Amino acid sequence: MTSKFAKFIVAITAIFLTFAGVTQLASRWIEGRIPRDGAVLTIDGTDMHYLDRGQGRPIVLIHGLSGQMRNFATGLVDQLAANHRVVLIDRPGSGYSAPLADGTNTLAGQAEVIAGLIETLDLDAPLIVGHSLGGAVALTLALDHPDAVGALALIAPASQPSDATSSAFSAMSIQSDTLRRFVSLTFATPLGMLIFDGSAKSVFAPESMPEDFGTIGGSLLSIRPHSYFSAGGDMVAARAALPTMVAGYPSLQMPVAILFGRADQVLDPAIHGTLLRDAVTGATLTQIEGGHMIVFTAPDAVAGWILDQAAQQD
Repeated sequence: MTSKFAKFIVAITAIFLTFAGVTQLASRWIEGRIPRDGAVLTIDGTDMHYLDRGQGRPIVLIHGLSGQMRNFATGLVDQLAANHRVVLIDRPGSGYSAPLADGTNTLAGQAEVIAGLIETLDLDAPLIVGHSLGGAVALTLALDHPDAVGALALIAPASQPSDATSSAFSAMSIQSDTLRRFVSLTFATPLGMLIFDGSAKSVFAPESMPEDFGTIGGSLLSIRPHSYFSAGGDMVAARAALPTMVAGYPSLQMPVAILFGRADQVLDPAIHGTLLRDAVTGATLTQIEGGHMIVFTAPDAVAGWILDQAAQQD
């Protein structure tokens, strides 16, 4: 080994170690600002972080890609919990939930763990609310575990196959688990802190993102190493699952309602809303003013719509 090459290796190693150290410090800083809101249950070996509020007919809220339970605005949850038992979850690998215990990230695996949580908490076929990629997980839950679902209320759901990636999530669209793991442990967190505002604002567009969304919305947790790695895995898992899922939509027997913001710039309502509605007998599609993050920007309208779906179960 030449002297110059040895120095190069030492320099590269020092850079990687520096980024890894910054990653660990930044992760601790983020978790200090966004502590756990709920409790943890181990379901089939996977530690699931969930928050259980209120009493009455149960409603389960499943967040989207790179999110966690705080993505549902507090005002929205407060309205639901006034007369319902509301269970918010961090999907496996997101927020404070551990990745799936078997080490493989699939929508079916996530749905199976959520079905186990529903059974453990004795929720008795709740209304399942899924936002964005959480909508795809909710659909998987309904297809694979129909007895665990009373009805679906899907908000801007990812329901159709697509090779396109929103610019908001392009930084994590790495197919290789090995490369994505390396990036997650070195560059992802420090670089994520630099681009967080721009990426998050593009998810909210054309609406404005609240300045403190990173903390009150919990989304800064997404740039920690395991969350970044899992979110990229979610994208890979959704691409793999959705083509087969589409064929199963006509078999859904429970009530299905879909809500979109008319100006959604992440998932096209005409594709992910209309095609799903047309595939499921009796499904409804409602559109309101707003973009992709109406679960945060329009809490009153969204809460009212969810409560309407819950009332139809009675």
